[in-house]
Amino acid sequence: MLKYFDEIFGKGLAFSVYMELIGYFVISISPMALPLAVLLSSLMTFGNLGEHFELTAIKSSGISLLRALRPIGIFVFFLAIGAYLSNNYLVPKVNLKTFGLLYDIRMKSPALDIKEGVFYNGIPNYSIKVNRKLDEVRLQDVIIYDHSEGQGNIGIILADSGRMEPFFNDSYMSLTLYHGYNYKESRGQRGIMEKPVDFSRTKFSENQIIFNLESFQLNRTPEDLWSTNRSIKNIAGLRMGLDSLASEINQITYLNYLNTESSYPYFARERKLTPPKDISERKRTDDSIRALKTLEQERRDRELTRRKDSITVNGSGALDSLAISVMSETQDQALASLDSDLSQRSDGGFDPNALIEKRKKLMDDVQDPAASDSGNDSSLAKPTFPVQVQKEIPQRVFSPEKKAWMDSMIVAGNYKTRAATVALNNARTLKNNFSNKLSQIDNLEREYRRYQIAWYQKYTSAFACIVMFMIGAPLGAIIKKGGLGMPVLISIIFFIVYYMLTITGEKWVKEGLTDPFLGTAFSNLMLLPFGLFFLRQARKDARLFEPETYTEGVKKLINWFKSKFS
Repeated sequence: MLKYFDEIFGKGLAFSVYMELIGYFVISISPMALPLAVLLSSLMTFGNLGEHFELTAIKSSGISLLRALRPIGIFVFFLAIGAYLSNNYLVPKVNLKTFGLLYDIRMKSPALDIKEGVFYNGIPNYSIKVNRKLDEVRLQDVIIYDHSEGQGNIGIILADSGRMEPFFNDSYMSLTLYHGYNYKESRGQRGIMEKPVDFSRTKFSENQIIFNLESFQLNRTPEDLWSTNRSIKNIAGLRMGLDSLASEINQITYLNYLNTESSYPYFARERKLTPPKDISERKRTDDSIRALKTLEQERRDRELTRRKDSITVNGSGALDSLAISVMSETQDQALASLDSDLSQRSDGGFDPNALIEKRKKLMDDVQDPAASDSGNDSSLAKPTFPVQVQKEIPQRVFSPEKKAWMDSMIVAGNYKTRAATVALNNARTLKNNFSNKLSQIDNLEREYRRYQIAWYQKYTSAFACIVMFMIGAPLGAIIKKGGLGMPVLISIIFFIVYYMLTITGEKWVKEGLTDPFLGTAFSNLMLLPFGLFFLRQARKDARLFEPETYTEGVKKLINWFKSKFS
């Protein structure tokens, strides 16, 4: 919230709005804050037990450290499951409301606050200056510049006093001015031969101006505008986004192969540029799914039309509705057969182009049933036109003298230099086109990797609770310090390390340097050995944080050197 501090405060909003925003922020940062909370609480709890020798009493009664950690470990395990469910279902919805409310607060104009002796420009198209305010309603010595015509300071209002009163739920404000003048000057082209512009001055004893204060109200933006953001999607939504991005990348790559062939006429004369098999198969699958969606939408449209036509039950309308119903049922049966064909796309023999042509023919037959029933009627048959057969052009053979003359014309006319210039320009154009396509694909792939990061974060942030417990609980038993001193310091250190490793792994994934899962789980994989190490040392009652441990080790090392080299 500190990042938007200047934009969200001073807007004259109710206290409940700010509390709502703070509540949303609290839930939004829970995936990052929950592991820190587990680390700090486990450090304080077992540090307290060790400081008061309660862990020693537990061990002396025959209960091992792992058995003492088991109940809280089970609780942390279920807490991690709850964190995953929260990350997948609750946090996306809260993020949607957070983005919407934060955007609405930022777009809201500041509260109406006219100060003495200062021009106030908060009301659109007006600049108001009040030299003295008796209270929140009564004003004295008022100056108003009217910029509503967009031509500068051509309108000005001076008044001795006035009253400022909002009404209609603070949506409008009435400014009543007393004993003043209204000056207005026309704006001309200022040409040499132009006549002087008009200037008018109007005296008034009372003048009322109504200002629209809609920009000062908090208008809620529809939540549909944020539907494409990664932070508001759960795992199912992220999978759909990944599939859409993969289809878009495949579509661009497939079209690049098809369009590039026309750019190399000499190469494509003998050889063809065909897309790889995996790209063609993905294109075929995407086309089949797109065709299936089109069929489903058409079926819904026909159902809606059938319901509308069934309302007409008198006269010929009933017959028309019956005919449409029969036609729709016939078409539904045909479309059902198309769906069965579409379901066989996984066996490799499915052709989406044939499906589309078949669907078009079916729709034409349904729209014009007379044409399909009159196959044997010669009067309704389509007219036939004579087919012109293209004759084979004989290949010309030039004599050596003719070829020498043509070569001399090419050299004399400087055609080689022109051809080289044209080829160079074409090469530059191709290079620019390829660079633009490559940049477009690179941006889509980067967005694809960001979706993968958001997907794996649902799991890794929940698993981080278990990792932090494995670090905090044994470490608290080793340092044997409770309270808010040493545990807070150690928690902050480990959390900073955890945060830095998380950011580093995500950056590697965004740049495409590592696998998305390994990059997202990089912080957990690096801190998990620390947890296992501290757990092993806690079982042995090691004194890692006591100075005597290291001083004794240094003394032993010095004595060994003396005995070795003396």
